[in-house]
Amino acid sequence: MPKEKLVDLLYELMKSCKRSDRELARIIKVSQPTITRLRKNLENSGLIREYTVMPALERLGFEIVAFSFVWTSPLHETMKPIEDWVLENRRILFSSLGRGIEGKTFMIVSVHKDYTDFSQFGRELRSIPGSKVVSVESFLISLKTDIVKHFSLKNLERV
Repeated sequence: MPKEKLVDLLYELMKSCKRSDRELARIIKVSQPTITRLRKNLENSGLIREYTVMPALERLGFEIVAFSFVWTSPLHETMKPIEDWVLENRRILFSSLGRGIEGKTFMIVSVHKDYTDFSQFGRELRSIPGSKVVSVESFLISLKTDIVKHFSLKNLERV
């Protein structure tokens, strides 16, 4: 089976993972058992981390999405307590080391029910025991405004 069919399946699943293996087989022009086998291969190889929905966060009571950029000093000695805090914090959608904003080495994407909740989150972040958070800068997005394009992978272009 060419690798191309595996990639085709991955992109079709990103468009909508709700479709049946039978429907996907028709689109990709292979048999349904082949789709089932390819899907398992994608899952076992780690190319698919999880199947999930992208809810309308504002309808779940969230008002703010925050992109927070963090500077710790020294970086590697203070990351373990921050990583532990991030892994346990249910408001955090994504987090990673990175670079691009002067001095900032860590980025967090989080959701908040209101500005008070976001403020509490910032206080918690700055006071993580064992970490040396030097500064935090955040970019806030109101989920009550007109969002130009919601986060989705369904239109991701093939490379």
